Amino acid sequence: MIGLRMMETSKMQYFIGLSCVTHLLFMTVNGFYTSSDDVIELSPSNFNREVIQSDSLWLIEFYAPWCGHCQRLTPDWKKAATALKGVVKVGAVNADEHKSLGAQYGIKGFPTIKVFGLNKNSPEDYQGARTSQAIVDSALNSLRSMVKSRLDGKSSGSDHGRQQSSGSKKDVVELTDDNFDKNVLDGDDIWMVEFFAPWCGHCKNLEPEWAAAASDVKEQTKGKVKLAAVDATVHQELASRYGIRGFPTIKIFRKGEEPEDYNGGRTRSDIVASALDLFSENAPPPELLEILNEDVLKKACEDFQLCIISVLPHILDTGAVGRNTYLDVIRRMADKYKKKMWGWVWAEAGAQMDLESSLGIGGFGYPAMAAINSRKMKFALLKGSFSEQGIHEFLRDLSMGRGSTATVGGGALPKINRVEQWDGKDGELPIEEDIDLSDVDLDDIKDEL
Repeated sequence: MIGLRMMETSKMQYFIGLSCVTHLLFMTVNGFYTSSDDVIELSPSNFNREVIQSDSLWLIEFYAPWCGHCQRLTPDWKKAATALKGVVKVGAVNADEHKSLGAQYGIKGFPTIKVFGLNKNSPEDYQGARTSQAIVDSALNSLRSMVKSRLDGKSSGSDHGRQQSSGSKKDVVELTDDNFDKNVLDGDDIWMVEFFAPWCGHCKNLEPEWAAAASDVKEQTKGKVKLAAVDATVHQELASRYGIRGFPTIKIFRKGEEPEDYNGGRTRSDIVASALDLFSENAPPPELLEILNEDVLKKACEDFQLCIISVLPHILDTGAVGRNTYLDVIRRMADKYKKKMWGWVWAEAGAQMDLESSLGIGGFGYPAMAAINSRKMKFALLKGSFSEQGIHEFLRDLSMGRGSTATVGGGALPKINRVEQWDGKDGELPIEEDIDLSDVDLDDIKDEL
């Protein structure tokens, strides 16, 4: 009897274990999320409709079921989705199953989290902690930035996304035997030119990626890099001139240089990344602006991913030579990091006290430097020396996502005073008033003492 009960117990344990294994296998094959979760499962069949054409802010996790970090993130991701329900959309893509969707957004590791905000065609990487609280805080900051952008009159990226989803080629320049030289060889812009054949299957696959990338590149380079297409079966003179033997062939044209073959990836994100590299390599160093009014800081911080703010000693402390030495250091670093396309500004110590206070500047003395991400309202301070080496190490760590950050005081860019532009000269001490003592009776003063 005892033996029979032991056998029944063993069988029960076996079936329980088998059930757990089956459940684990089910989760591994089908992903981490079910219809009962507040996380929306996304795939190539619904991604465009749910995300790109949406006016909502989306946080999307790209994961692989076998990834240990993804498994550990799952409960926090679900918790964040529930907390943000009705406010921010939270989604997940099984990028191991839907490899094309992962490749479209350049996913190379798991989990990768991207924020699809105002411009759905230019999602941002989420760099915060992987806890539910940090995810929710970041989502609300992104939502605040998106609402502010709309208030400032910036259009939603959802309309742009609808154009791209319909295969719009409005930003791809059509080149022919007749207009090629005038547009490409005689112009000052950088051109990425696709030579295609209408019957080519690979060309058809590239077409929507090329069209979407063309719009992104036009926007992000202000039209300085252009994407174009040549029907090589019609314009055979061009195809022969550049030795086109296979389709699609992509060539890069810079003014005064021999064309070179493009050997990068064929997804929108790959093409855009390559175009931005070409743009930054040929772009002049970013302009270093003095903070003279609110518009200068707003443009530097809101039009770029990061703005680098330097606060230099008062002109009476350094003179013109000392100040120009600091400015030259900043300009060299701006040139070194020009590929990042950051905004660069500076102010004199004491001229913008609200700004200094919001960034905690001054405690380390002057000069000082801070980097602000205005979308997240986070900043990092230079703790090392204000030298090329010290600033390089600071900016390098920022580029790699390292270093400590804090929230900008007040959660918004502070009030900026309107000041006069530095005239490039040494400072002058204020002129003291001459005091006329001719009418003063010194004897009376002596008696009072």
